Amino acid sequence: MAYIAAIDEGTTGTRAVLYDLDKNKIIASKSSEIKQFYPEPSYVEENANEIYAETLASLVEVLEGADDIGKVVGIGITNQRETVIAWDKKTGKPLYNAIVWQCRRTADFMSELAEKYGDIIRRKTGLVMDAYFSASKIKWLIDNVPIIRQKADNGEVCFGTVDSFLVYKLTGGKAFVTDVTNASRTMLFNINTLDYDDELLSIFGVKRECLPKVVYSDEKVGEFDYDGYKIPVCGIAGDQQAALVGQGCLSVGDVKATYGTGLFMLYNTGYKSIISQNGLVTTVAYGIGGEVSYAFEGSVFNAGSSVQWLRDNLGFFASSADSETLALSVGSSCGVYVVPAFTGLGAPYWNGNARGIITGLTRGVTKAHITRATLESMAYSARDLADVMEKESGVKLTELRCDGGASANDFLMGFQASVLGANVNRPKEKESTALGAVYLCGLGTGYITKEDIKRLRVCDKIFTPDGDREKYEKLYDGWKKAVERSM
Repeated sequence: MAYIAAIDEGTTGTRAVLYDLDKNKIIASKSSEIKQFYPEPSYVEENANEIYAETLASLVEVLEGADDIGKVVGIGITNQRETVIAWDKKTGKPLYNAIVWQCRRTADFMSELAEKYGDIIRRKTGLVMDAYFSASKIKWLIDNVPIIRQKADNGEVCFGTVDSFLVYKLTGGKAFVTDVTNASRTMLFNINTLDYDDELLSIFGVKRECLPKVVYSDEKVGEFDYDGYKIPVCGIAGDQQAALVGQGCLSVGDVKATYGTGLFMLYNTGYKSIISQNGLVTTVAYGIGGEVSYAFEGSVFNAGSSVQWLRDNLGFFASSADSETLALSVGSSCGVYVVPAFTGLGAPYWNGNARGIITGLTRGVTKAHITRATLESMAYSARDLADVMEKESGVKLTELRCDGGASANDFLMGFQASVLGANVNRPKEKESTALGAVYLCGLGTGYITKEDIKRLRVCDKIFTPDGDREKYEKLYDGWKKAVERSM
């Protein structure tokens, strides 16, 4: 009998779970929200101390759920990616708020950089020239926060993504590491050589000694001292790559989509890093057993956040779950389209200047139609990504594995299947991201094999497409016109 704990530190909330290896299920879970700050238009920040405090509190609570702490064999970590934290190398104290992946403060800088270095950076990193990724955020901190510049010059600052910060804090400053999936999102890491690239470091003005050591996703990196019991910290991956593992997508051609704050679709390409020609990024999918696999990824910046917007900003309903009931109260969206480009458009458009719009308004439109159109926008965004992935791979999508909070919405999943013209497979355990961290920890500690991961996934429901393809193609054409207007 053994347990694995997992930390899932997301964009707007942090969660910890305790997984029972014998029962193949999560037996304890604790989550809390993370507050975001918007000091200027298009700026998005979080308090790094709050991130750690809420993470630690959640972790301790689920560890207390174990009947014997000695049975907890490891702690896995998955995290919001690209978000950057700078902290003092000696004290571990953050030197500025975390700059969140959604932040657009460096958009102009990246646009200027693209003309000179875009091709070089894309070839080495697989990424597109966008403020989404970490490197320009680190450069902004160096250029705009005097204490960080001073400490960077002296090699006294740590720059890291959220996984690095959490591991550093949990191990008492003994481990300063990041895994290959998170490293591949920084724009400082060459996905072909699997190392930080001197040319990229020079372009962004970042010193190698200020960056974490890169490890494989299933490596043991340190220990968390819990009342004298030292629990291995083992198994790290960015949230979308962790969800890929949690969904059992370990074979070439497997595809998953996570409906969270944003919408993220990953297509497993195996041991080959293929550079997309159509707006996808190429990313490290995972590093297991000393080998690295790659994936195409499409990132939509706003998905579940658009439902939160309806709830919190417009007051359409009290709970996000109510969006399904409201959407089903009308037979269609009545020609309304919502393009929630609050922070620009991600894949496959990559237009940082796009802004959210609602089109097709008439006097008869109600909040129910707008809610339905907002949910439908997620399905259309996934279709945008799937079409490009089919084009890049030459393989027709037949099944999409789904997870994330919005995957619980039956209306959305059914509409998604019809818009795609492919089955949507929803697992019984929807916390695929946390499960991915559990599985990676299990692999690293020897309690789980890769074959076990494929076997452990249990299907909850398969949504099949509506047979009226003409109807959904027409609806999708309307979406594409709305996207053009948002740009």
